[in-house]
Amino acid sequence: MHSLIRNHTFQMVVVAALLALAVVSGLIDPQTASLVGFAGVALSKNNPTLLDLAKRQDPDGKIAQIVEIMNAENEVITDMGWQEGNLETGHKTTVRTELPEATWRKLYGGVQPGKSGTAQVTDTCGMLEAYAEVDKALADLNGNTAAFRLSEDAAHIEGMAQKLARTVFYGNETSEPAAFTGLAPRFNSLSAQNADNIIDAFSGSGGDLTSIWLCVWGPQTGFGIVPKGSKAGLQMTDKGQVTIENVDGNGGRMEGYRTHYRQDAGLTVRDWRYFVRIANIDLSELTTLANTKNLVNWMVQASERIPSFGKGRACWYLNRQIREKLRLGILEKISTNLTWETVEGKRVMTFDDIPVRRTDALINTETRVV
Repeated sequence: MHSLIRNHTFQMVVVAALLALAVVSGLIDPQTASLVGFAGVALSKNNPTLLDLAKRQDPDGKIAQIVEIMNAENEVITDMGWQEGNLETGHKTTVRTELPEATWRKLYGGVQPGKSGTAQVTDTCGMLEAYAEVDKALADLNGNTAAFRLSEDAAHIEGMAQKLARTVFYGNETSEPAAFTGLAPRFNSLSAQNADNIIDAFSGSGGDLTSIWLCVWGPQTGFGIVPKGSKAGLQMTDKGQVTIENVDGNGGRMEGYRTHYRQDAGLTVRDWRYFVRIANIDLSELTTLANTKNLVNWMVQASERIPSFGKGRACWYLNRQIREKLRLGILEKISTNLTWETVEGKRVMTFDDIPVRRTDALINTETRVV
C-alpha cells in the first residue's frame, strides 16, 4: 500500500513538473495543462491552499503547476492554508488581549462602562530563491532537453519545499533576519503567556529531543501569508539559454540553461490557543511500551488545550521516529483513539479523528524548552 502511494505521489510530481515546463516552452496551452494536471486532485473546501490562491491570482496556470509539486512533497504546506497579507511585507493582526469586566447591578445601582484591550502583531514574509543551471551541451546531448532540465529542476524544487517546511517550524528572524518566524520560537518558554499550550514531556535534557505539534489552521487561528500584491506559491521563471560567467572559477564561460525559482512566504498565528507543542520528548526514553503510552497521554492533554476544533483544519505533526512508535502502539492496541482511517482511498493514521502527519522537518536535536 505504502509503495503504491509513494509511486502515485512521484508520478503526480513528475507529471505536474513536465506540464509546467511544457507550458513555459509553449508546447501546450495553460488551460489544457491545468485540466490534465489537476484531474482528481481534491482541495479543501474551508481553508484556501496555495493552489487556490495561485489560481485566483494568476489564471494562466503556470504557477499552479509548480505549487502542486510543493504540496505533494510537504503536506504541512497544504494543511496550513494561505492568505494574502494586508502589508506589502507581511501581515498585521489585531489580537484581543483583555475582555471588558461586567457588573452585577442592583436596583438603583450604577454600572461602570468598560472596554476590551487589544494589541497588534506584525508578521513578516521572507523571500526564498534558487537558481537551477545546466550545461546546454549536456542537456541537448540525448535530444530531450526538457527531461534533462527537469531532473535538475526537481531537486531544486524539493530542496525549497523542505526548507520552507523547516522554516514553518523552526524559522527565527532573530538568528536569520531574511526568513520568517516559525512555530517553535513562538512556543519556547514554560513561563510565557502561551505556556499552557506547551506540554513538558519527559523533561528530557539529552541530545535527542523532539516535539509533537497539534495545529488548527484557519482564518481566525493561524495560516500562511504572502505579501500584499505578490504572487502566491512557488514562481518559476525559465531564463532559457544564457552565458554563465566564471563557470570554472578561472574566468571561463559556458552556454547553459537557467531556471529561477522564488517563493515569498510567511506565517501568522492569530490565536495561540489553537496551537499546542508537546516539547522535550526524549527519544532515548521511548524504548518501552509503557513510555510509548505516554505519547498517547500527552496527545490527549494537547487535544484538551484546543478551545474548539470547529475553527479550522486540525492536524498532528511529528517525525518518523515518533510515528514509528505510534504505529507499533496501534499493533499493541495501546489506545482506541489511535487508529487507521481511509481518506480519499488512502490509509491515514488518526488520533481523536485528527490526521497524524509525518514530517521530516521536525528534528531530533531540539533545544530543551524551559
